[in-house]
Amino acid sequence: MTEVCAAGVDIGRDFLDVAIAPKGAVLRFANAPHGVAAALARLRRDGVRRVVIESIGCYGARLVRALADGGFEVGVVDPRRIRALRLAEGKRAKTDRLDARLIARFALAMPDAARPVPAPRTYEIRALSTRRRQLVEMIAMEKTRLKQALDDDIADSCRCAIARLGEERARIEDKLRARVIAEEQARTDHQLLQTIPGIGPVIALTLMADLPELGTLNRREIASLAGLAPHPNESGTRTGGAHIQGGRACVRAALYMAAVSAARSDTGFRAEYAALRQAGKPAKVALIAIARKLAVAANSILKNKTPWQRT
Repeated sequence: MTEVCAAGVDIGRDFLDVAIAPKGAVLRFANAPHGVAAALARLRRDGVRRVVIESIGCYGARLVRALADGGFEVGVVDPRRIRALRLAEGKRAKTDRLDARLIARFALAMPDAARPVPAPRTYEIRALSTRRRQLVEMIAMEKTRLKQALDDDIADSCRCAIARLGEERARIEDKLRARVIAEEQARTDHQLLQTIPGIGPVIALTLMADLPELGTLNRREIASLAGLAPHPNESGTRTGGAHIQGGRACVRAALYMAAVSAARSDTGFRAEYAALRQAGKPAKVALIAIARKLAVAANSILKNKTPWQRT
């Protein structure tokens, strides 16, 4: 039988530490185009098909794209899953080489870790969406500083910064809109999403940019991906409250803001929100429930290509 080989990569700003399991070999390559090419050549020579890295930031983007283009099975895994394996093995020591070996063992034990890698265009759209959020956060911080400013010169500086950041946000939003709704079907989807109460042009754009899986999953999967699925906490006779966790925080935040608006609308979810509150649910819990309804509705609308209708 052919021995199954998998690799784990510890990503750093300057280096890639690549471990191959079950052989145990660990090699270091530069985190640069020539280093990535050398790493892929070595992986092919050793017969590796599955490669796992931790989802820890932008430093691994070049490697992930090269692996996907090279035909490898790629897994970008939540670091908490890797840490759980270290805990299960009873390990404490942590170095780049040890981390690479740990990730390689994870890759060998977890064949379901590999997932399809998004297309380059999807990465570009997500990068623009992330930059837009950063600018929004910076504007909010400058507005807070403006309220606290006691000196006229400081207040003027804050106003100037807010104006310039606002111009840059508008420029990024234009680029994001052009990329997301470049095709006719995408423009139609953008309009369909806006038929849902609480969802306007900006939130619709955010959903399309950061939740491109809309319309392709079932209601439970989309709620989980949006970070709005309740997870039970029970043991024996104890029944703990179910809590949301995981998912994409940016999508959850956008849908929560949409839920705040939808809960105030007579044509939206005011009645559902009121019923939840009367049942004793706290305001935030009720709004999360409305946000989950919005996610499910958006998924159904894009799947069926029909505008929202109140049921």
